[in-house]
Amino acid sequence: MSPPSARRILVASFVGTAIEFYDFYIYATAAALVIGPIFFPQGEPGVQTLQAFATFAIAFLARPVGAAAFGHFGDRIGRKATLVASLMIMGASTVLIGCLPGYASIGWWAPALLCLLRFGQGVGFGGEWGGAALLAVENAPPGRRALYGIFPQLGAPIGFIAANLLFLGLSVSLTPADFESWGWRLPFLASAALVGVGLYVRLKLTETPAFRAALEQAAPERVPLATIFSAHRRATLLGTLAMVAAYAVFYLSTVFALSYGTGTLGYPRKTFLLFECVAILFMALAIPLSGWAADRFGRKPVMVSGLLVTATLGAVLGPMLGSGEPALVLGFLCLALFAMGWIFGPMGALLPELFPTRVRYTGASVTYNLAGIVGASGAPFAAQWLADRGGIGFVGLYLAAAAGISLAAILAMPETGRDA
Repeated sequence: MSPPSARRILVASFVGTAIEFYDFYIYATAAALVIGPIFFPQGEPGVQTLQAFATFAIAFLARPVGAAAFGHFGDRIGRKATLVASLMIMGASTVLIGCLPGYASIGWWAPALLCLLRFGQGVGFGGEWGGAALLAVENAPPGRRALYGIFPQLGAPIGFIAANLLFLGLSVSLTPADFESWGWRLPFLASAALVGVGLYVRLKLTETPAFRAALEQAAPERVPLATIFSAHRRATLLGTLAMVAAYAVFYLSTVFALSYGTGTLGYPRKTFLLFECVAILFMALAIPLSGWAADRFGRKPVMVSGLLVTATLGAVLGPMLGSGEPALVLGFLCLALFAMGWIFGPMGALLPELFPTRVRYTGASVTYNLAGIVGASGAPFAAQWLADRGGIGFVGLYLAAAAGISLAAILAMPETGRDA
């Protein structure tokens, strides 16, 4: 088989992550809107929301499992097979959630099976990002790794836009009763067609030049996970902490903000979904800009500037988001998601660059997904708890603290782009 063109490689890197992010975000949106009332017994709306956000967190706990498993085989047998398998597991779990009966039909089996399928989503997603990032970065020409590395990152805003536009369309076209009865299931079922497209693209790939060269030099590591924790502990720790702020600012400005906006602030669902669709465009703009800047000026200067802005956003979260004023709410969402895109863009190159080729799939995947546990899994739950007990200003302090953690990690890192 002839080597695929750069265009096909980047499309495959982008399409797969866009589909997996779409799957992940439709659950996040559903958790903020309908999961609590449908899959848990009736009670206080705030309690149901917390229960829904608890199921949201399960996938983040599963993601390191997927990262370790897929990273193991990705570093031993190659990137292509693991990318295909991760997409299939994620897609199957998503479609089955769309078919799952609610609490009113099968009682406690409903949340139990929901948690199992959410775990499956996490396992599939855990193996996806690292492989997609390596597919792009290991095929990049000299001096352009960060720019090539933005393509899996662009899957995040595109998947989010697709998920939110679909929910927005359903909210406009269906009555609230129809939406809660069956309409919310349609985005989950649509994943089957999207996975088919992703598989078609990825089955035509070949292995990356860097992986082939590593195999020619020596046999693969027997247990890559053991190697990264024994020989690359510092890189694993710093990579994990560096990603915390990106996760926190994203899920606070999407999942938590959607729940807070439609609940506490009283915005109609379709209005707030439209706000988030507009704001996510700023994230999509920031990602290629930061990727270009990271190749031009280095990874660390770009990351430091973005994290300082993110910490500042923590100070204005209360006055802007908490005001309820449409211009201020939308303005905060746009600023927050631009900052997220700015610090997220270089990660497609930075995390793989922390590790040698022989354990790069495992190292990049594990750091990325461990950060999800720290920065994202409990973020909507913690923010809801803080807002209920201390007010929206405490959510801003939470965001500022996350930015401080990532800033300290970035400052402790070497500049990984010097040999790009």
